[in-house]
Amino acid sequence: MTGSHEVDVLVIGAGPAGEGAAMGAAKAGLRVAVVDRYRKPGGACTHWGTIPSKALRNAVHRLTLFQTDPLFAPYLVGNEISFPDLLRNAASVITKQTQMRRTFYDRNDVEMVLGEARLVDDHRIAVTCENGEVRTIGAAHIVIATGSRPYRPPEVDFNHPRIFDSDTILRLDRTPKSIAIYGAGVIGCEYTSIFRKMNCKVNLINTRDRLLDFLDDEIVDALAYHLRDMGVLIRHNEILSRIEPREDCVLLHLQSGKIIKDDVLLYAQGRTANGGDLGLEALGIASDERGRIDVDANFRTSLPHIYAVGDVVGLPSLASASYDQGRFAAAHIVDPEADHALVDGFPNGIYTSPEISSIGQTERELTAGKVPYEVGHSFFRSLARAQITGQTTGMLKILFHRETLAVLGVHCFGQNAAEIIHIGQAIMRQPAPNNSIEYFTKTTFNYPTMAEAYRVAALNGLNRVFS
Repeated sequence: MTGSHEVDVLVIGAGPAGEGAAMGAAKAGLRVAVVDRYRKPGGACTHWGTIPSKALRNAVHRLTLFQTDPLFAPYLVGNEISFPDLLRNAASVITKQTQMRRTFYDRNDVEMVLGEARLVDDHRIAVTCENGEVRTIGAAHIVIATGSRPYRPPEVDFNHPRIFDSDTILRLDRTPKSIAIYGAGVIGCEYTSIFRKMNCKVNLINTRDRLLDFLDDEIVDALAYHLRDMGVLIRHNEILSRIEPREDCVLLHLQSGKIIKDDVLLYAQGRTANGGDLGLEALGIASDERGRIDVDANFRTSLPHIYAVGDVVGLPSLASASYDQGRFAAAHIVDPEADHALVDGFPNGIYTSPEISSIGQTERELTAGKVPYEVGHSFFRSLARAQITGQTTGMLKILFHRETLAVLGVHCFGQNAAEIIHIGQAIMRQPAPNNSIEYFTKTTFNYPTMAEAYRVAALNGLNRVFS
């Protein structure tokens, strides 16, 4: 396939999306090169996003378990663990991840090129290396997987030592007494959980009228209740007017007239795609005001041999989905009839405390679509495994068709929700009639386990249909 080009596929970006594309193309026998500006692969996901924040969350969770367990709590008296202490745990995970990811490229003979990439024309990339030299690489196909970065409006002074975004918060050198989090999306809610678990006063400021409105209403209500029960102050429908950073605090002036005073500010109002400096406009490749590249259903840009995948194309902005988008792009390069199942019907995982995970449709969507559905619930407080571990907050919710009994959606709130969801996902992906909720009532689950929640929820839902 290479022909006059140096490589068959050139991938820009070594995050999850770029890795998926590179590995997929290499395993298909294509000659592949990956360009990235950082020496260590993994992208923002590994170095500033998913891995460090989730490692931090896990460290905070373990600390909380020790602090609340009468067996271990006495040993923590007088031994205060700070935010930087917990960050050091995250750093060790990052090192292991980058070392592992590097071996993937080495084993599959994928060349890694260090430097800044820019499209010279529709088949050539100029890479500006660390020493200033410029290397030009020709490719039959190009996959743009440059990811995203926190959105930074020009009027916010992110150089001030009390103002952070989701990247720079990982360099916070102390445990703040209080924090204002402006933006109640996934990142805002996750960091709300982390800081509140560290006994920080948290003001969560939401520009909308409810949290995470893409989720099932009942799950969102449970999250909001739990955050408030932890002591988080949630302020809905508030818009920032201006920020007044001071030497000893940050004041947030809201359009409603409120003034919020906290030690630090985490500005978490979405992300900006890293598509603006690639030279796309000269090639007629469109992107929006936040740098997100327009693609078709096959992740092709307006030039069909140039693909874009992952955060650089926008939602869902999940590492898991980005990786599979990259794999799909590689598969589509090899076979234009590639199966879309790889990029359809993915679950989401939100690492609040407790976690949230869901797949499929919500009650709101099913009602709007006039789909006759029923609901099955299982509350964790009734499960033996949850009682043993003490993690009794949460529930599993199954939505299914009243007539065909096909599982239409699964929504989970509670410890290990992101793991529990995959049982439901496996059944939903089966062809009819094997996607029935009756699978859970006709299958034996280990006891005691959290997986048993599926049997309880299925029996609960079927009782509503057949009683």
